[in-house]
Amino acid sequence: MLFANKTAAEKRIEFRDAISNGKLLMMPGAHSPIIARIIEELGFDGIYISGAALSAELALPDIGLTSLSEVTQRGRQIARVTDLPAIIDADTGFGEALNVARTVQELEELGLAGCHIEDQITNKRCGHLDNKILVDLEVMVQKIKAAAEVKKDQNFMIMARTDALGVEGLTASIDRAKAYVDAGADAIFPEALAEPKEYEKFRAEIKVPLLANMTEFGKTPLYSKKQLQEFGYNIAIYPVTSLRLANKAVEDGFKQLKDEGTNAPIVDLMQTRKRLYKLLHYEDYNKFDQNLYNFKL
Repeated sequence: MLFANKTAAEKRIEFRDAISNGKLLMMPGAHSPIIARIIEELGFDGIYISGAALSAELALPDIGLTSLSEVTQRGRQIARVTDLPAIIDADTGFGEALNVARTVQELEELGLAGCHIEDQITNKRCGHLDNKILVDLEVMVQKIKAAAEVKKDQNFMIMARTDALGVEGLTASIDRAKAYVDAGADAIFPEALAEPKEYEKFRAEIKVPLLANMTEFGKTPLYSKKQLQEFGYNIAIYPVTSLRLANKAVEDGFKQLKDEGTNAPIVDLMQTRKRLYKLLHYEDYNKFDQNLYNFKL
C-alpha cells in the first residue's frame, strides 16, 4: 500500500536472477511514482529512473544541474511504490570518487536495485548530443572502484556508462568498458550506439550484462525487443518515453481547453477518477480508517 511488499534486498536478488536468465529485460522510464505503478501493472520487468526526465521535470536541461539529494529522493519515491526493481541514472556520480562512494551508499540505502555512472565531465550532456567531453580513463576507473568497494549489498548493480563512441571511436569505447569491468562494474551501458555491428562488437568483447538505450529522437535506431535479444543485450531502457507521452497529451489537451474555453470535449482523453483511485490503491487505506473509502464512483 504505502510501500512495496518486497524489500529492496529481495528486488535486487530477483533483478540479478532475471539478468542472468538470458532474456531481454524491458525497463521503461518512470518520471513519477504513479507511472511506476502503471509500468508494474502492465507487466514490464523493471523501472528505469532517468536523469534527463528528472531534469526536464524541473524545467532544466540535462547538463548536470540536478543535485545528489534531488536525484536520490526522487529515486526513493519511485522505487518504494512497486515490487519491480528500479535502476537509476546517477549521472557522473555527483563529483569525484569520494562523492561517487556516497552516491552509491545513498541509493542503496534508499531502495534502488542499481545505478549507472557515466564517463563524462560533471557538466555532462545528453548522450545523444555531439561534442561531449570525457574524463580520463583513470578518473572513471577510480569512480567505479569506489562504487564497487562501498556497496554493502553485493546484489546492488553498479553499471558503467561510456559515452566514448562519438568521441574516441568504437575500439576505444570497448577498451574503456573493459577497464570499467576490471574496476568492478557489474554491467556496461554503451551510449549512443547506432549500427548493429556496434552492438554485436560490444557483445563479443564484453562479458558482463549490457544495457541498450532506446531513447526517442536520438542517434540510436529504435530497435525492437527481438532485435536487441538477437544482439545479445540484457536490458533495454526507454528513459523519457513516459514524460514525452505525458507532456504531449497535456499540451494538446490544454491547447484545446484554451481554444474552446471548456474541458468537456477532452474528458474522454483523460484517465478516469476510478482508474486513478485503483492505481493509488485507495480502497486499501480503508483498512485503517472506515471513513476513507466509503463512497461509490
